[in-house]
Amino acid sequence: MTTMGAGMDKREGRRRGALLAATTLAAALAVTGCGAGDSGARDSAGSAAKAPAVNGEAGRDAAAGAPGAAGAGAPDLRVDQRAIIYTGAMRVQVDDVDAAAREVAAVATRAGGFVGGDQRRSADAVAELELRVPAATFTGVVEEIAKLGRQQSREISTQDVTEETVDLDARITSQRARVDSARRLLARATSIADLVSLENELGRREADLASLEAKKRRLADLTALSTITVALAGPAAKATEEKAETGFLVGLRGGWKAFVVSMTVLLTVLGALLPWLVALGVPLAVLLVVLRRRRRSPALVAPVSAPPPVPAARSAP
Repeated sequence: MTTMGAGMDKREGRRRGALLAATTLAAALAVTGCGAGDSGARDSAGSAAKAPAVNGEAGRDAAAGAPGAAGAGAPDLRVDQRAIIYTGAMRVQVDDVDAAAREVAAVATRAGGFVGGDQRRSADAVAELELRVPAATFTGVVEEIAKLGRQQSREISTQDVTEETVDLDARITSQRARVDSARRLLARATSIADLVSLENELGRREADLASLEAKKRRLADLTALSTITVALAGPAAKATEEKAETGFLVGLRGGWKAFVVSMTVLLTVLGALLPWLVALGVPLAVLLVVLRRRRRSPALVAPVSAPPPVPAARSAP
């Protein structure tokens, strides 16, 4: 009995030891798992905290490098920051065309612009002026000119070239880099063939760059200075817009006008040819008359000798 009890105590002790070891191992694994989970959570949280900053910087870079990507390809700018070409045309009836033309030129000068063209027709009492004024003063100049008389017509149009301007800037920057690269390659050329080839390539790239820069200057000029075409009509000037008419009488009037114009042209040509006809026709007519008279005069006949006398016939014996 004593031996059996001792054996049972030993087995019970071994079971308790195994259970204790298993419990200790499980606790260690649990602690290790929690530490790993905490570090993973901290890493995830750190990554999540850094991601918005990185994305924000990338978004700002993208916004700076490609403006207006979310705006259907157009730069996301205010109206006063956009490149807009203003063009206007107006017709004003005034009492004195010359005085009104001088006042229009003065208005353009006061606005910081100038008169680009001036055409006047005294027969029709009409003056046409082309003004170039800063875009900021475009509306004010138009309104001031309209007050000089009775405004008959006004047409104003705008063209937004912001996207084209941004595209030209990018192309110019890229083309300048290409020109610089070609120049560096040309400086390192070692053979005549490479030198000639690189010089030709550099010339083409510089020509493309000059063309792009010329387009940029043209756009800058059109956006900086707006164009206004002003037509000043006097009291005797006819209206520019007439209603279209149709019918037999309209066709008859048109045909009569065409006939009169044709006869005028014919008489003009005849008047231009008349001096030549007189100068050349009179001597020619005199020559023809002389030739006809010579043909009708009798021809001179040479004298004919008398025939020899015929001997008389002898009588028969």
